[in-house]
Amino acid sequence: MEVLIQTLMRKKTFIRSLQKSRVCLTLPYVPHYVAAPPTKENLEYADLAIIDISKAATEESRAGLAIELREALLNNGFFYVVNHGHSKAQTARMFDIADVPFSAVTDEEKETGSVQGYTLLQYTDIDGRVRDQLEQYSTNRDVTERRHPEALRPLLPEIQEFNKHNHFNVLHPILRLIAHSLERPEDTLVNNHDYDAVGETAGTYVSSSSCLRFIKYYPRTEEEEIETKNVWLRGHTDLGSITILWSQPVAALQIQTREGEWRWIRHLENALVVNAGDTMEFLSGGYYKGTIHRVVQPPVDQRNYTRLGVFYFSMPNDDVRLVPMVESPVLKRVGIQRRCDDSEAPTMEQWRKTRSRAYDHSKLKGGNEKGIEDEIIDGVVVKHYN
Repeated sequence: MEVLIQTLMRKKTFIRSLQKSRVCLTLPYVPHYVAAPPTKENLEYADLAIIDISKAATEESRAGLAIELREALLNNGFFYVVNHGHSKAQTARMFDIADVPFSAVTDEEKETGSVQGYTLLQYTDIDGRVRDQLEQYSTNRDVTERRHPEALRPLLPEIQEFNKHNHFNVLHPILRLIAHSLERPEDTLVNNHDYDAVGETAGTYVSSSSCLRFIKYYPRTEEEEIETKNVWLRGHTDLGSITILWSQPVAALQIQTREGEWRWIRHLENALVVNAGDTMEFLSGGYYKGTIHRVVQPPVDQRNYTRLGVFYFSMPNDDVRLVPMVESPVLKRVGIQRRCDDSEAPTMEQWRKTRSRAYDHSKLKGGNEKGIEDEIIDGVVVKHYN
């Protein structure tokens, strides 16, 4: 009898394995994106906490994780997430898909205007003389809400599932831990970040402005590097609540420490790099601040490679007013640092649209601190770090 049971179990395991292999065989073909090998340069890396999100399954373990996350946000504003439910193979597949909008779509199709989602090369001034060397492709959470390049259409079901994975399996657990750290009900922030929330973009109603974004950086000329002092993207904070970056090997991302020093972000295979943005600073009354970060020229052994990034930018529902969670016992103890009066606080939609319109179009003014320029958006000071 025992032998029969073992035989049946092995048969069942074999059938499952065969079913999985058949599923893999039915996936559309995508050329493999060859990333750079990890750098061997001796860089000054930031010492970031590593949060094992798989431990957030029980109330007891969430209490401990909330403490870890609180310290990570207060100390650096950036942290790693591991054991997020995606295998290395699944992550590699998504990077292959992320390259399709750039390597498998003609320039003519990108530039016709019939396909939404692109920000093309040399769109933005770096310093008034040199244009950027990056391309972006963004999708709404509901991938059916806009047209896509023909090469990307067979891959939309996978992209849709990836959106859901980021939102429900990564973002929501993080938001619960943040609420826990502020001694608020765990779903306080989750309830403000609905997956199916409706917003308005370009006159048509679409799912809320959180989005999946693929970004590809290309090597620059020596003259461009000299002109920009090797800065590819100026120091800034993100406008949303939580940014999820899928770690990739090209070293270029740096964060500014509390002491004002720039430190590199180390690549951890199949890990996520997570940070808080401006919206979280609004909601937490300045307790969790948006972390200043920038992109610079990679080290010498990676300078001939492109840098492909996979991001999930999350924002609250468009109708959420960006006011502090004054009911938080933590904020009552430490005090609230408002960026504007509550009566003048924008909604997420207002903040998103106004800041997006201002990007690269408003004039920056020299601030009180060296190397920092100020931009006033709806009465709120936004700093740029050069």
